[in-house]
Amino acid sequence: MYKLFLPLVCLLFPLAMQAQTVVTGKVTDARKKPLAGVNISLVGSYDGATSAKDGSFSFTTSEKGERLITATLAGFASIEVKTDLSSSAPLLLVLKETVNELKMVTISAGSFEASDEKKNTVLKPLDIVTTAGANADIVSALKTLPGAQQVGEKEGLFVRGGTGYETQTFIDGMLVRNPFSSGMPDFAARGRFSPFLFKGTTFSSGGYSAQYGQGLSSALVLESIDLPERSSYSVGLGSVGPSVGIDKLSKDKKKGYGFEMDYTNLWPYFKIMKQKQEPVVAPEYLNASGNYRIKTSKNGMLKIFVMGTVGRFGFKGESLEYPGSKEEFRLNNQFVYTNVSWKESLGNGWKIQLGTSYSTNRDRITMDTLGKQPEPTRIKTRQDLSQFRAVLSKNLGKFSVLRLGSEYQYGTEASKFNNLEADFTDSYTASFAEADVYITPRFVGRLGTRYEYSSLLRSPNIAPRASLAYKLDAKSQVALAYGEFYQKPEPQYLRFDHNLGYMRATHYIASYQHISQFRVFRTEVFYKQYHDLIKTVPSYNNNGKGYAKGAELFWRDKKLIKNADYWISYSWLDTKRDHLNFPYEVQPDFAAEHTATLVYKHFIPDWMLNLGATYTFATGRPYYNPNRPQSEFMTDRTRNLNTLGINVNYLTTVGKAFTVFVFTMSNVIGNEQQYGWRYSSDKMRRSMIGPMAPRFFYLGMFMSFGIDRRQEMIDRQ
Repeated sequence: MYKLFLPLVCLLFPLAMQAQTVVTGKVTDARKKPLAGVNISLVGSYDGATSAKDGSFSFTTSEKGERLITATLAGFASIEVKTDLSSSAPLLLVLKETVNELKMVTISAGSFEASDEKKNTVLKPLDIVTTAGANADIVSALKTLPGAQQVGEKEGLFVRGGTGYETQTFIDGMLVRNPFSSGMPDFAARGRFSPFLFKGTTFSSGGYSAQYGQGLSSALVLESIDLPERSSYSVGLGSVGPSVGIDKLSKDKKKGYGFEMDYTNLWPYFKIMKQKQEPVVAPEYLNASGNYRIKTSKNGMLKIFVMGTVGRFGFKGESLEYPGSKEEFRLNNQFVYTNVSWKESLGNGWKIQLGTSYSTNRDRITMDTLGKQPEPTRIKTRQDLSQFRAVLSKNLGKFSVLRLGSEYQYGTEASKFNNLEADFTDSYTASFAEADVYITPRFVGRLGTRYEYSSLLRSPNIAPRASLAYKLDAKSQVALAYGEFYQKPEPQYLRFDHNLGYMRATHYIASYQHISQFRVFRTEVFYKQYHDLIKTVPSYNNNGKGYAKGAELFWRDKKLIKNADYWISYSWLDTKRDHLNFPYEVQPDFAAEHTATLVYKHFIPDWMLNLGATYTFATGRPYYNPNRPQSEFMTDRTRNLNTLGINVNYLTTVGKAFTVFVFTMSNVIGNEQQYGWRYSSDKMRRSMIGPMAPRFFYLGMFMSFGIDRRQEMIDRQ
C-alpha cells in the first residue's frame, strides 16, 4: 500500500521554477520603532513574509505590475498599500497602535476564540483545515483543544464529562438541530458544514454566554462570512469525488453571491482500502450550498444561506446474535438548512441583529438479519425546526455593552418504527439580558440571565450567568465564570414520555492565560455539577445526577522552530454519572481520565510545501461487561488510544490557476483503536467497536481562479 503512495506524492512536485521578483522593506510604528513579527502579504497571492527583529522583511514573488500589499500585527491597525513590483525601491510601512483595544481585558474563561478579529485568538479559521487528521472537519479540529474527548464511535463533541448531545451548535446565533451527517450505530458521523463558510468560531467548553441556551456542557458558535475579497472560481478533484465553487463580488463591492457543489462516492476508495464491514451501498453524497450577501448600509449586512444534502449508504457484517448470519444496515438521508440574518446600526449606540432559519432532516433506515427475520425492520424519522431571533445591543461608553434578546423555536419530531409511531411538537421561547461592564480597562465583568419556556415540558427556567476577568499585565489575565445551564432531554426519550423535565448543570471555572505575539499559554480548572439527568429505570424520570471536575493546559508556539507552528493540549478529567440504566454513579463510557494532543505544522518556503502531523493519546475508557456483577459495573477499560495523522500540501500554480495538491492520512502507524465492546444477549459472544478501517487516506488537487486560495483549499475534503 505504501509503495503506491510514494510515487503519487512524488508527482505533486514541480519540474520547473518561474522567474521571481524580490520585494524588500521595513515596518515601524508611528515613532519609527522597528516592529517584529508583522505579517506582510501580497493581496491575491500566497507570497509574503514576517518582519525580523529590526523590522526588515524580504520575499520573492512571480506576480508583476501594481499590486496591493497588506501588513497586520495584533494591537495595531492593519494597512493596505499599493506598490509597483517592477520597482526595486524598499518599502516603508508604518503601523499605528490601537492602544485602547490592546490594553483591554477580555472575557476568556471556558472560551476558545478562532476568529481573526479577536486578539485572544487561539486557533484561526485556517488552523481548522490544516490540522492533520481532522480532514477539514470543524469538530475534529476542535478535538485537539483541551476539554474535548476523543470519542470515535458516536457523533458530537464530547466536552468535560458531557455527552455529544450536551454540546450545541449555533450559526449566526441560531441553533442548528442536525449539525452532523446521519450515521450508523458505533461509527461517528462528520459535521455537515465546511469551515470555509465561517469567518469566526468560538468553542466555549463551559460557562458560555447567556445569549445561547439548551446545552448542558458546551456551545460551538459559528459566524458566517461576509463579502468575499474578490470574485473567484474553484475546481477540485480527489480520491472521494469532485467539487466546484463560485464566489462573485459586484463591481461596487456591496453585493456578493456564491455557490458550491461536491459529489462524494467512496466505492472506488473501498476497492483499495478494505472496510471492517462489507459495503452493499457505498457511501454516496451530493452536497450543494448557495449564499447571497448585500451591504444594506455602511454598517449593515443581509446574509442568506441555503444548503442541501442527499446521501445514502449500506453495510453488512457478521451477526453477533446469530453466528454465521449477516446483519445489514441501510440509510437514506435528505437534509435542508436555510439561514437568513440581518444586522444594522440604529444610531445613538444601538444595533439590531435579526435572524431566522429553517431545517429539515429525513432518515429512512432498514435493518435486517439476513435469513433470520421474516421482514426487515424499517425506521423513518423526520426532524423540523423553524426559529426566529432578535438581539438589540447598546454601547455603554466606549467599551461596555448591553445586550437584550429574544428567540422562538418551533420544532417537530416524527418517527415510525415499523408500525409504531411516536411524535411530538415543542414551542420553545427564550429571552436574555447580558452586559459586559468595564469597571476599569483591566477589570471587566459579564453579568447575564436567560429565561426559557418549553410548551412540551410545560415548565419555565431562569439561568443566571456571570464572568469576571482581570488583566495582570499587557499579556496575562485571570478569569472566573459561573453559570446555570438547562437542556431538554434527548428526543429519543421525549418521544415516549412528555412528562419529563429539564436537565440542569452548574458550572464553576477559573482560568489563567498568557498571550504574546508568538506564544499562547492557557490553564483552566473547572467543576460541574449535574442535576435532573434522565434515568430509564424503573421508568423514565429525572432522578439522575453526576459531576465533572478537572484541569486543562494549552501551549502554542510559533517562535521556537523557524517556519514551524505547534501546540500541545492536555486534559485531566474526573467525572461520574448516575443516568440512564446505571445502578449508581460511575465513570461513563465516553470519558477518558487523561487526554493529550500534539499538533505540528512546518512550512518549507523554498518548496512551497506544508507538512503536518497530529498525535493524540487518551487513556482507556470504561465499557459495560454484562458478565460482571453489578458491584463491578463499568469497571472494564478499553486500550489506551494512540493515533498519528499526517498531511502533505504542495502549493503551486498551474496555468493561471492557484493549485494545491493534498495528501493526508489518519492513524498512519495503524494502531488498533478500541472504543468498546458489544455483547450478545446471551453474554457468550462479543465484538469490538472500532473504526471501519485501520487508517484513512485522501489524495486531491484543488484549483482556484481569480484569487490565490491555495492555502484556503488545503484539506477541503
